[in-house]
Amino acid sequence: MTAATISPPSVEVRGPSAAQPAKLLLGLIGSFAVGWLIANTFLSLAYYPEWYFNNRIVMGLVGMLAGIGGAALLFYCINVFVEGLPQKFQEGLIPYAFLLPAFALIALMLLYPAAQTVNYAFANNNSTRYVGLDNFKAIFSDGEFWIALTNNALWLIIVPAVTVALGVVVALFADRLSATGEKVSKALVFLPMAISFVAASTIWGKLIYDANPNVGMLNAILGTENNWIRISDGRLNSLLMMVILIWMQTGFAMVLLSGAIKNVPEETLEAARIDGANERQIFFKVIIPQIKGTIITVFITVVILVLKVFDIVYVLTNGQARTNVIALMFFQELFTAGRAGRASAIVVVLLILVMPILFYQVRHYRKEQAR
Repeated sequence: MTAATISPPSVEVRGPSAAQPAKLLLGLIGSFAVGWLIANTFLSLAYYPEWYFNNRIVMGLVGMLAGIGGAALLFYCINVFVEGLPQKFQEGLIPYAFLLPAFALIALMLLYPAAQTVNYAFANNNSTRYVGLDNFKAIFSDGEFWIALTNNALWLIIVPAVTVALGVVVALFADRLSATGEKVSKALVFLPMAISFVAASTIWGKLIYDANPNVGMLNAILGTENNWIRISDGRLNSLLMMVILIWMQTGFAMVLLSGAIKNVPEETLEAARIDGANERQIFFKVIIPQIKGTIITVFITVVILVLKVFDIVYVLTNGQARTNVIALMFFQELFTAGRAGRASAIVVVLLILVMPILFYQVRHYRKEQAR
């Protein structure tokens, strides 16, 4: 008599790599619910302040709670969703999952408005019907647009180059001072960065360029009574306004370039001196080549800033006396003349001018990372 072999009942064992539908569903629903709640909370702060008793303190506290607490809860829900995926997908998706809210915000605040602006550039002033290339024909046939474009080109040629050059010079000489002298000198040069463009324009317009020699320093020095930012020579007006931007951005250039100069190996400098190189040769043939990457980065950053320059020209001349720039012309077309189509066309032109610079900056950054 043979004993019957009894096989144990088969049990389905779920390995750690299997998907977990409950977590997937909970994380997905939770992420959408939390995102919807955060968005509507901020919309209610903007459109229904009476819900919060029109009290700015209460609104601020609610905004902080929705922003910080909502972000924490959103990332928790995203994490639950990722944990519900098969394990082979988890490690690869975790970075993208946590970057998803940032990408969504960029798409909402940058990409969507950019796409809509391009769309409106082909529409009429009320954005109710398409008019083809009429807006582009109108701006390219407008003499004021070409003045603005020429002024922007002048700003691009002068401001970034002078800013970087002054930043290198200040950084080089400040690094040769004592520790206290270096800190004080760099703090003074960097201080204008803390001032807004409007405040800086007002300071220079009143204290430096004012027509009254008892107020304007430039007239007091030269013994004249010129209103320097209102005279007929538009090129001189633009140059005087460029001085303000250079004054503000030199500190930014100095800080980055000073760090790059400090990272130049001392052994390289000593080797150059042993080989008989003087300080001028060391500067141009040793230091400059080794900080070239930082110089390019600072230059491109200032170029992008110059392409968007608006505040200084708006405060001092409002584009009069042949000083207009593209960003200010957009403002005038949209808010003064009420021509949304032309304003959008101007922005599209500015976007086209900026894109090659942005692509070059990305390529340069990747090359620097590879090194």
